[in-house]
Amino acid sequence: MKPQVVQGTRDFSPQEVMRRNYIFDTLKHLFLIYGYQPLETPAMENLDTLTGKYGEEGDQLLFKILNNGDFLTQLKPEKLDSYQNLEVDKSDRKKVLQKERIAQQIAFDLCKRGLRFDLTVPFARYVVMNRNEISLPFKRQQIQAVWRGDSPQKGRYREFYQCDIDVVGSDSLLYEAELMQIYDQAFYQLNLGVKIRINHRKLLEGIAEAVQKKELFVPMTISLDKLDKIGWNGVGNELSQLGFSTEDIDFLQNLLSTKNWEQIKLKFSKENSSAQKGLKEIDEVLAYLKSYRFQNRFEVDLTLARGLSYYTGCIFEVEVDTQLEGQSEVKMGSIGGGGRYDNLTGIFGWEGISGVGISFGADRIYDVLLQLDKFQKAEKAVGDVILLPMDKDCISYAFELAHFFRKAEIKTEVYPEASKFQKQMKYADKLGFPFAIIIGTEEIQSGLLTLKDMASGTQYKMSKEDILKKLGLN
Repeated sequence: MKPQVVQGTRDFSPQEVMRRNYIFDTLKHLFLIYGYQPLETPAMENLDTLTGKYGEEGDQLLFKILNNGDFLTQLKPEKLDSYQNLEVDKSDRKKVLQKERIAQQIAFDLCKRGLRFDLTVPFARYVVMNRNEISLPFKRQQIQAVWRGDSPQKGRYREFYQCDIDVVGSDSLLYEAELMQIYDQAFYQLNLGVKIRINHRKLLEGIAEAVQKKELFVPMTISLDKLDKIGWNGVGNELSQLGFSTEDIDFLQNLLSTKNWEQIKLKFSKENSSAQKGLKEIDEVLAYLKSYRFQNRFEVDLTLARGLSYYTGCIFEVEVDTQLEGQSEVKMGSIGGGGRYDNLTGIFGWEGISGVGISFGADRIYDVLLQLDKFQKAEKAVGDVILLPMDKDCISYAFELAHFFRKAEIKTEVYPEASKFQKQMKYADKLGFPFAIIIGTEEIQSGLLTLKDMASGTQYKMSKEDILKKLGLN
């Protein structure tokens, strides 16, 4: 049998795990500073918890878990017969869709559980189930794996980690401003320059209202969201096919090319109620951030249209800033996003609870940091020192000495055999230890150990107490 991983998943070597932990630890520390409490939910959820929350396409991407026991007896015979006897002409789209629905229903009959698709819906389920134990507003951080039956490609996996923070139980736009600060500080600490974009669901509705195309709101925003990929010619062609006039398209192009926030506000009439609500709320967010100095590029972007079936207020997205020196070659989609949802807990029976949250795309962030060679800080954490015994009698001494250093929280490893010196040094060098302590009979008798600086090759004769002081300073 040829060993292989499931397509769309990955193994992570010790070095890769340390790099990923560098990302996670950076985020966790920052989240705690802002008061976000850690939370975990099960990898499995009941299928009815997950379905209907991500749209029809999302339901198809759910990983379903086969029921335990004799699951075939749970399948209704008439459904199996209708599935097997259906003759499908691929040119007959109606019959193809019918067959797909029957197959989907069979899957739901045989599967009552599924792997979580994201962290937000399980979070909403948790909030409702624990409404009497939590205090509102409730702020949580959650870093766990999610699964999606997507087509694997660069930057897109079937198993990947999400890093979410959310606040539920408050309508205050202070939290939108706070989340923008967290995005800015997180990527600054990771030494990655990004562009943070903000928009509002109501502003997008207001744009459709301004050209009297409210009924085309969703397809319009889908086209506008492609502006970076297909340019104005491509967007204009799509809008024209939807029924937008040349005047409508010219208005949209003029509006979306306006980058100054004060000028954007002048483009909308006072009678445009949807736009005015969006303008007012973004104004309030910007007012909170008035005295905050961003380390990254931050802008209002009217083309941003993520998650319209999900979000009801402000929406956010983060991408690598390719205008910065050294980052122009990065080809990656969004590495973070989120927004406000007014009634997510309502799907579980608790109406009227507003929330807002953001997510960090940990796997994409990892790939970008690796491409830009920005894991130097993470790679310093392999270990502090390795003890190399020169003969069999030195191994016990090295084992006791390791305990001495570990009590002082020095990351210490003992080479377990009295192998040839070059073999031990090769091992120490490959694992990236900055220091090695060479232990022979002479060192044990004198109490002065040989400390080798692996980078410079310099060796010192020192007592274990002096070595501890040196390692503590490094």
